[in-house]
Amino acid sequence: MQFPDDDNGKMLAAMADAGIDLTKQLDVDFFLVFDDQRDAESATEELAKSKLEGEMELHLNDEVGKWELIVCINMVPQYQAIVEQEVKLNEFAAEFGGATDGWGVMQHQEGDDEFTDDEHECSDDCKH
Repeated sequence: MQFPDDDNGKMLAAMADAGIDLTKQLDVDFFLVFDDQRDAESATEELAKSKLEGEMELHLNDEVGKWELIVCINMVPQYQAIVEQEVKLNEFAAEFGGATDGWGVMQHQEGDDEFTDDEHECSDDCKH
């Protein structure tokens, strides 16, 4: 696969090189950062009211000292779709004094048989 020579293209190329199937839907995490907790909370509340289909998590990122809103969207990670989503989220975050700060995909997705939790103890409710 060929990708543009920018950060998004390089990330997609690295994912493809790692054997991730970019033709299937994946949980893509978009990161929005805010200096102020109230701004971050307001943005989270407003985004929760929107038609965005995805999960959100807000926490203080101690490494950078900023509030980080992670927006997880299940989508096929195509270059143009990623760029469009980043632009929308950046415009949204800017309304609350924030900005996007990249995106990523967890290596282990649902249905990935290679992932095991060594500390997991099976119970009667386990599905494996």
